[in-house]
Amino acid sequence: MDEQFVMLLEPARAYLAAAQRALAIRLEKTRIDTEQRAAHGVAWLATSIAALDAVSNWARAANSDLDLDIARLALAETLAQMAGGLPMGQNELFRPADLGLGREARDLAAACADVVDVDHSETRARVAKALVDGQWPSENLGDPELDAIRDQFRRFTDAEILPHAHKWHLANALIPEATIRQMADLGTFGVCIPEDFGGLGLGKLVMCLVTEELSRGWIGAGSLGTRSEIAGELIVLAGTAEQKAQWLPRIARGEVLPTAVFTEPDTGSDLGSLQTRARQNAAGQWEITGAKTWITHAARSDLMTLLARTLPDAQGYAGLSMLLVPKPRGRDDDLFPAEGMSGSEIEVLGYRGMREYALQFDGLVAPADALLGGVQGQGFKQLMRTFEGARIQTAARAVGVARRALELGLDYARARKQFGKAIAQFPRVADKLAMSAVDMVLARELTYAAARAKDSGKRCDIEAGMAKLLAARTAWSNADAALQVHGGNGYALEYEISRVLCDARILNIFEGAAEIQAQVIARGLLEGRN
Repeated sequence: MDEQFVMLLEPARAYLAAAQRALAIRLEKTRIDTEQRAAHGVAWLATSIAALDAVSNWARAANSDLDLDIARLALAETLAQMAGGLPMGQNELFRPADLGLGREARDLAAACADVVDVDHSETRARVAKALVDGQWPSENLGDPELDAIRDQFRRFTDAEILPHAHKWHLANALIPEATIRQMADLGTFGVCIPEDFGGLGLGKLVMCLVTEELSRGWIGAGSLGTRSEIAGELIVLAGTAEQKAQWLPRIARGEVLPTAVFTEPDTGSDLGSLQTRARQNAAGQWEITGAKTWITHAARSDLMTLLARTLPDAQGYAGLSMLLVPKPRGRDDDLFPAEGMSGSEIEVLGYRGMREYALQFDGLVAPADALLGGVQGQGFKQLMRTFEGARIQTAARAVGVARRALELGLDYARARKQFGKAIAQFPRVADKLAMSAVDMVLARELTYAAARAKDSGKRCDIEAGMAKLLAARTAWSNADAALQVHGGNGYALEYEISRVLCDARILNIFEGAAEIQAQVIARGLLEGRN
């Protein structure tokens, strides 16, 4: 199997190189924004090859026929899509003709004919049967400590999250304080915070395992640590010694729950256009004025990492600074008790448990020492340094959601009888289960590869973007397939899959929409980064 991967990835890489050359020629005469379809198609090609690389490494340690079958299907389906039509969205396929690559695509298909021009129905059936029989793709990481961490958080999720998550979702309830305390006791909020400041001092791969398992139970639980991850990394990388001592231990303990306050109405991903202002008063304190939106967990948070314009005469990103703004927790009768701050809830389809808010600031006062690192004009650069970790964590959230969708589809297909047999025995249902497992492994292994790259200390904005791009698509496709397996029952609110579908949809949007991820990847490839 390993030799087959190596042999067939060579023509796949040659095809990608041809696509990059064709794109570069086009961009000699125009901007990348006018060639988004072609550029993003190249990004998807590169992501597909990176995912196959990751699965190839995983398959080397395969210890079951199920693993080998999943690797075969991953290779065959990905190569077929590359040569024929690669899904970038529900109704967007990147075709070879989009870059004039008809001949190169035919060469790729010919080189991979032994895998692509094969009926894989028996392989899919074997995978589905193995899943129905209780087997699961290998997830052993070859490190007893890592495997123990996964097991610990899986047990916690099974006992404390899964039995309650759907009830919490339907009630639009906040994650209970008692559950948050249990998560804090497990170290959830300090995984990557250094031990000197009360954290676990572990890497992004561990963060992925923790996030994946919690998100399998409920995306809200897996996402609760995201804001702590972002705040912790901001302060570790850019904070003063005093800021580190003040905030990091309390974040690691779960005593302080941060929220990320970046997005504004009408700006979306265009952070250079942010208008929220922060100016110093006579006492040196910061007075904040403006509006923010889509702020997760804002009411119950204790600390805002807030991006604002402190240098009004500086254009774009240059005028932005990051502020560490403490705030009182909201109450049911007063969500935002801080003077100079108000907000309203944004009702959403899914991704509940923390709630989303639109915020208004009218002279909210922050301490004089709130400026991250004590330096103005560095806010965007400081935030950019956290994007890699945040996107890897989002990919891990997506992997957890994708797995839960497969679990639900599988359980229903085993139990549901039609025409005298379990529906898992019907080929179209079996195919959905098999390919959901394949896609989950592709996304999972690519996410782990990005985490390992980050832990090695290398720049990995491309790898992080690829992981987020693929995993978010997988979460949605797995949830959609599992709901289809449920039939009409999947559309009923009482069934958990209805929640998982709603939760999965947000993953293609936040932490950089799929289109933004593809743009980041394409630009990086054109600049020669790897």
